[in-house]
Amino acid sequence: MNVLILGSGGREHAFAWKIAQSKKLKNLFIAPGNAGTAAVGTNVNVGLNDFESIKKFVLESNVNMVVVGPEDPLVNGIHDYFLADEQLKNIPVIGPKKDGAELEGSKEFSKKFMQKHGVPTARYQSFTKTNLEEGYAFLETLSPPYVLKADGLAAGKGVLILNDLQEAKVELKNMVAEAKFGAASTTVVIEEFLKGIELSVFVLTDGNSYKILPSAKDYKRIGEGDTGLNTGGMGAISPVPFATPDFLAKVEEQVVKPTIAGLKADGIDYKGFIFIGLMNDNGNPSVVEYNVRMGDPETEVVIPRIKSDLLDLFIGVSNQTLHEKTFEVDERTATTVMLVSGGYPEDYEKGKVMTGFDCIENSIAFHAGTKQDGKHIVTSGGRVLALTSFGTDIKDALSKSFANAKKIDFDKKYYRTDIGFDLV
Repeated sequence: MNVLILGSGGREHAFAWKIAQSKKLKNLFIAPGNAGTAAVGTNVNVGLNDFESIKKFVLESNVNMVVVGPEDPLVNGIHDYFLADEQLKNIPVIGPKKDGAELEGSKEFSKKFMQKHGVPTARYQSFTKTNLEEGYAFLETLSPPYVLKADGLAAGKGVLILNDLQEAKVELKNMVAEAKFGAASTTVVIEEFLKGIELSVFVLTDGNSYKILPSAKDYKRIGEGDTGLNTGGMGAISPVPFATPDFLAKVEEQVVKPTIAGLKADGIDYKGFIFIGLMNDNGNPSVVEYNVRMGDPETEVVIPRIKSDLLDLFIGVSNQTLHEKTFEVDERTATTVMLVSGGYPEDYEKGKVMTGFDCIENSIAFHAGTKQDGKHIVTSGGRVLALTSFGTDIKDALSKSFANAKKIDFDKKYYRTDIGFDLV
């Protein structure tokens, strides 16, 4: 099979690394890819949302399957585009159609969906600038902290968690009336703050059956001890020690099954990943959010733990035979430590020459923000490299990731030295 992966981050490198191991693969293409994906496939200079150019490449290169990494093309309807085109309609796309992608594309849609199908989640209401006063009144019924979420996609930056009621009212106005997050915040979801410990559970579904992938916990804050600004993720651990078999059984019964059944009941033909952001509150799951793709950097710890052929699983998704596929998971612990550019998540410089790749031992280096510049690999993003290692436990795996984090060098390199601090 010839496979095209869309995306350029650590998640897409992890997909490419895993799919490249499949006996069913003939040629692997990644658009646009990075310096890491170039080592396991062929990078293609095509934009994620340039559907016309994607079509041209798919037909010219006899691509048999498209795997969509990030949410943007899904929310913009790439799957629908393929189905509506006479030349593309029989080429499977791994990732939901536009109606299913609304689970991530609209916070309001996803909250209504959870409420309708009995999926446990926080109490909420939605507001626009036309009912701002009602928004203020709803905030007064809640206890701090106050959670404000831009309804649309805001590149991971559309969620505010505030302790002061007056500040929450000001920010609500900034979001809906002053377009703080642009069109994404014309509607704002205000919800009750969920207590507990956060983790992520990932599901791969063909619309009927599903496989629950390993759980993971990521670390969003830039600073040690979970302080400072939010990032795309500074590291991740899988499995999550507090996600016991009992807890995961509750997740399957109370969250996964009603989600899959709800999609079917609503006539949403969903083929792809569902990322379920969860809170574990005294052993009870509550859904924080859905995403319609794998998380990053969680993918970099979850995918290496899957022993089965990922491409074969995707074939099962495409022809609705996922229930027939074997699914095995490595019991060992995997940890990922993310190296980032100095200044991230605010302003940072690109084009820093990277060295030390040939010194890496006992870790997999998944490229997130890199590119090839002549003979050198250089930085091209805020999050640059994910170092994933296996171990008998969290400490053992982390010791390998941290040892290799010291070996990779580039100007202003930064990483958190306390990933997993709350679990060890």
